Amino acid sequence: MSEDAIRRDLRALAAEGKCKRVYGGGLPISPEGVPLEQRLLNDSKEKRALALAALPLLSEASTVFLDSGSTNLALAREMPPDRSLTIATNSISIASALLDRKNFKVIVLGGEIDRETGAAIGLSAIREAERLSFDLCFLGTCAISMSLGIGAFVLADAEFKRTLLARSNRTAALVTMDKVETRAPFQVAALAVLDHIVLENGTSEEIVSTFSNAGPKVIIAQSQVASRSTQLRAGIS
Repeated sequence: MSEDAIRRDLRALAAEGKCKRVYGGGLPISPEGVPLEQRLLNDSKEKRALALAALPLLSEASTVFLDSGSTNLALAREMPPDRSLTIATNSISIASALLDRKNFKVIVLGGEIDRETGAAIGLSAIREAERLSFDLCFLGTCAISMSLGIGAFVLADAEFKRTLLARSNRTAALVTMDKVETRAPFQVAALAVLDHIVLENGTSEEIVSTFSNAGPKVIIAQSQVASRSTQLRAGIS
């Protein structure tokens, strides 16, 4: 296929809203949001693997924010119950998943619940987040790419995420394969704002190298999900 033909195809896809043209190519639109519980069922093994790979990041944190999202819900369900942590979230589902952890102090940011994100992301939630500081924030991502950075589907969600970035000492993101090198309507921040990014096993070496060169430390999830005891021996207890 000629270069001119490729350019014509990219223009056609962009016109149909199926990709966004960027320098050197085009990015597909990230999959549209679906209800949180349904998203948790999608690729549940992969999300659990990402969650387990992220657990060592908790070793130096005492105050943690879990942004809304199905992968962060998977992380909440894998958190070691013997740690004493203060965990804040804007997600009712995540807060509910943490209720049985006796050593956790759980803080829920309030306000109107956005049906698309399943979380409080409005002005009330932003004001409450501005009064808190976090050792570590696990930021939810709707889309992520080298050229456009982190994206969100809802404007208020993008604004809320920027507040979290400003209030957090370290920031990490757990990203499933379907969100890598895709775009969403509202930009949150550049990729470089992340300290850590956890990617699925099997992510291409090109993506790993590109993301790593942008600034974040890249963590690759194990191909076979290790037992929780294995993760605890890695220094999370």
